[in-house]
Amino acid sequence: MEKEENILGTEKIGKLIKKFSIPCIISLVVNSLYNMVDQIFIGWGVGYLGNGATNVVFPLVVIGLAFALMFGDGTSAYLSLKLGEKKKDEAAKGVANGIATAIIVAVVFCCVTLLFLPQLLNIFGCTDALRDYATSYGRIIAIGLPFMIIGTTLNSIIRADGSPKYSMTSMVLGAVINIVLDPIFIFVFKMGVEGAAIATIFSQFITFILNVLYIRKFKSINLNKSMFKIKFSIVRKVIVLGISSFITQMSFVFVIATENNLLGRWGAQSKYGADIPITVVGIVMKISQILNSIIIGIATGSQPIFGYNYGAKRFDRVKEALKIVLKSSVIISTIAFILFQTIPDKLISIFGSGDELYLEFACLTFRTYLLLCICNGIQIPSGIFFQAIGKGVKSATLSLSRQIVFLIPAMIVLSNIFGLMGVLYGGPVADGMAFVLAVSLLTVELKRLGKGEHKSTTLVDDTSTNNILNKHLVITISREYGSGGRYIGRLVADKLGIKFYDKDFIGKLSKETGLSEEYIEDNEQKRNALAALNSGYYSGLSNADELFVKESELIKEVASQESCVIIGRCADFILKDNDNVIKVFIYSDMENKIKRAVDIYGLNKDNAEKEIKKINKLRANHYKHYTDNEWNDCTNYDVCINSDCLGVEKAADLICDIVKTRETVKLA
Repeated sequence: MEKEENILGTEKIGKLIKKFSIPCIISLVVNSLYNMVDQIFIGWGVGYLGNGATNVVFPLVVIGLAFALMFGDGTSAYLSLKLGEKKKDEAAKGVANGIATAIIVAVVFCCVTLLFLPQLLNIFGCTDALRDYATSYGRIIAIGLPFMIIGTTLNSIIRADGSPKYSMTSMVLGAVINIVLDPIFIFVFKMGVEGAAIATIFSQFITFILNVLYIRKFKSINLNKSMFKIKFSIVRKVIVLGISSFITQMSFVFVIATENNLLGRWGAQSKYGADIPITVVGIVMKISQILNSIIIGIATGSQPIFGYNYGAKRFDRVKEALKIVLKSSVIISTIAFILFQTIPDKLISIFGSGDELYLEFACLTFRTYLLLCICNGIQIPSGIFFQAIGKGVKSATLSLSRQIVFLIPAMIVLSNIFGLMGVLYGGPVADGMAFVLAVSLLTVELKRLGKGEHKSTTLVDDTSTNNILNKHLVITISREYGSGGRYIGRLVADKLGIKFYDKDFIGKLSKETGLSEEYIEDNEQKRNALAALNSGYYSGLSNADELFVKESELIKEVASQESCVIIGRCADFILKDNDNVIKVFIYSDMENKIKRAVDIYGLNKDNAEKEIKKINKLRANHYKHYTDNEWNDCTNYDVCINSDCLGVEKAADLICDIVKTRETVKLA
């Protein structure tokens, strides 16, 4: 780990970006091509109506992928967290529960799709001309959904287990098999859209089998049958960790459904009819996804470079990395723009032939809908950059803005003004607005980067050596902000003559990770409401997760070596299996919290209550995320004390008395 961190801080930025980005690009592009292969062969073997049918069925595939990524990415993050905490059994249970839940959801989703396929196709904008093709294709695809969902779930977990090559091989092999079988079933056996669907589910089945075989080969954990028994507390945690992947995919489903219905409605009133617009726009979106996959791959691969150097306050390297990523992304998007504007007829011809109206609308769509695709070279990397440096709100805003906030309203409003062309105008309008938002946020962030930083409030915690305890004992103190809990903990440590740990952990983490003390202080023990929507484009741990894992290791190390008082940081949970721990929670009423916050911490009296509630909410979110328990639930602790009732001095005396009743002590 230390070697990798040194590389992130010292290796040439360009070399690092190549190293980390190329595997991401390959995986994402292969996945995008996987979705395009059927349409290419169907276009030549069946015609554009067959392609239109696959576009109507495609949202079902995306919904399946949403479930797969939620369980796959969520389980992967759970695995990494628990391994970081040195809890292999819990990690194994998380993996088993993630897999088991994915199997159940996959089977249920398959059954629901088969039972309600006609109704689902109507929701996704199916027309009468497309219905027979869509129904035939959709029923077979639905049968393969369990293989796709389970196989993709396992793919993410295998990657997190340290076998990215195996994960990539199984996925690429499935894609290759699909490419080989499509022409055989469509052209040789004359099976049309059914043949394409059979080729797809057969390739998914191969990937599924390869990934299932890996279960017995896990490097980091050992699974047994008993672990596959569903525990809802674990499943809930996995879902929380993977929910951002689910929301991202489902937002895409919402866009497709809205778009198809608008295209069908307004297309029917145009010379193109309803079927040509639904077919063409679906193809154009999948072609543009190749562009987005490359850009996402470049930026995602650069995430650890951004995150490490930002935390280590090496802002020159952050800016250099961002410059290379943006430059590369803009070059890629510019090349794509030139192709979309100059040879749209050649691009659409890859997917088979059509009549004059089909070709005319295809050229119109490429040149209009993707007019500002260059903007993607800025907007997409900006969202990933903010995610990497721990700016969750900005990242989530940029990630959702283009599709949900801008595109759907733009298509609805403009189509009511310009008809079918209004739907196409929605594309550049959304791209342009998302670009302006991204540039604005990015400009502000870069101006602030490295300037006007607060001085760290990290203090070396005073420690005593006059330990009056005969036995090894650790006291953890959780506290509401403004309750005086930290000061009470300091008094307890002084009275018992033992070490006091609070901000010392920040210094220790800084030395171990290379991250600045200011960065750690701003990011530890805090989790905002949007954090669950911002776990990333690729499975793995967030900055906060990495800090928690490291901090847990330090807390366990300190607790094993000496008697001490530890403030906050989920220490009560981290040490819950230790017999020599007394867990304390300190609280007080708002009036006294405000008084302390104003007098001691220098908060403005008018804003003190709001700030106190905000900080306590962040602490509660942090505790809930990592422990699955409520922060202020008295059952988590051995002792809960209202500091207003006794005052801080007597509260400290009470804790010392409790210690003395539990342990034999020397007279002070």
